[in-house]
Amino acid sequence: MIRMLLADDHRIFREGMARLLRDHEDFDVVAEAGSYAEVMGALRQHQVDLAVLDLSMPGRDGIELITHIASLQPSVKILVVTMQAGVFSAVRALRAGADGYMTKDNAAVDLVVAIRQIFRGMRYVCPSVAEQLALGVTGDVGNSKAHESLSDREYKVFEMLVAGKRGAEIATELSLSEKTVSTHKSHVLRKLDLRSSSDLVRYAIRNHLVTE
Repeated sequence: MIRMLLADDHRIFREGMARLLRDHEDFDVVAEAGSYAEVMGALRQHQVDLAVLDLSMPGRDGIELITHIASLQPSVKILVVTMQAGVFSAVRALRAGADGYMTKDNAAVDLVVAIRQIFRGMRYVCPSVAEQLALGVTGDVGNSKAHESLSDREYKVFEMLVAGKRGAEIATELSLSEKTVSTHKSHVLRKLDLRSSSDLVRYAIRNHLVTE
């Protein structure tokens, strides 16, 4: 029996995953969560074999959450299921301690396969992201790696700016002051040698960090 925690701040998507998984006799959804705090609370209250996590939930950055789980409960397998299709998001998640990465577009078809594969001790990356990773290995994605110099917090701010969010929205979601967000934005622009949010969007598309 695989005991699972499902974590996503979109209740309807989370409930859909739960219904899908409960159709399988060897799966047991023991807890659900919609925020960083709820994830940590559920892990303290329940014995969990595998956590299915979104990268964007209230509380703290998703990469920080993965790192926290991996350090405190290393026996818990982690599968990221997210809207973020950019290859560098996948690389960061896997480096932080995730055992698998897939986009929500792939979840309906591949979720069960991914969970079983990860539970057997293997890694799983959905085909669309795996293709981007392969292109990166062969050098076809391009040579620019400036974004790899960004800290986890800077990269999160970068992602949110690329998604069109304003400073006040970012500050609220990340529990930061607007001044701190502005400082992070300045650091991102400097490290990437760019001048504006529009430049950030173009950079993200050019480097396959988001889908067009």
